[in-house]
Amino acid sequence: MTPILTDTHCHLDFPDFAEEIEAVVARARAAGVQRLITISTRVRKVAVYRALAERFENVWFTVGTHPNSAAEEPDVTLADVLAGADHPKCVAIGEAGLDYFYDKATPAQQQASFRMQIEAARITGLPLVIHARAADDDMIAILEDEMGKGAFKAVLHCFSSGAELARRGVALGLYLSFSGILTFKNSEEIRAIAAEAPEDRLLVETDAPFLAPMPHRGKRNEPAYTAHTAAVLASVRGVPLEAFAPILEANTNRLFSRLTAR
Repeated sequence: MTPILTDTHCHLDFPDFAEEIEAVVARARAAGVQRLITISTRVRKVAVYRALAERFENVWFTVGTHPNSAAEEPDVTLADVLAGADHPKCVAIGEAGLDYFYDKATPAQQQASFRMQIEAARITGLPLVIHARAADDDMIAILEDEMGKGAFKAVLHCFSSGAELARRGVALGLYLSFSGILTFKNSEEIRAIAAEAPEDRLLVETDAPFLAPMPHRGKRNEPAYTAHTAAVLASVRGVPLEAFAPILEANTNRLFSRLTAR
């Protein structure tokens, strides 16, 4: 029996899928990936994400500004984010966060955008989807500071940071989501983090069209490949995927509560 899974993070609006979006969604469903969350990189594109969710009954969306887009949206306000989140198929805020690997926005711009979106998550009760790259120390400092101002739900998506960020994030109540990076030959440290994290804080994603898991590495990624990452995650946890998939789905439903809202 094909395990039922959710791709908790993909980018269905990207040009990579424009010519075959129907087929991409259909292949995901055929592979047991029954739900897809298409992730926002710019608040000003919320109508695009909303349209995808309204077009496909098994697609949901988020609203937020990616840290690499922070310089493009300096005038996006908290009210703009809250307005975009006011839709039954909007399941999260973000992706927001810090990315010091690229130089597309200054740390100050990224941090201001990140903190504003944390506030949106706090107000709405929706989880925050967090992008963290080459910024572990600042990420820890901001998360701990902001959690002290009031609790919010969040996931560290496509987790590829250090063990200390994983530990401190979990201590704050955050979830860890693993992408195809988990399957790469040189990802022993990430697999060790995944093996040790609490079972009830684990999610899987593709981050499609990026980071295709083995055996598709180097090709365009798509939601149908979610099971490859889930199988490796189950393996490092020492359980069969058939037994682990329901745990992943329960975690997904707990974090993204609007997925099950009626």
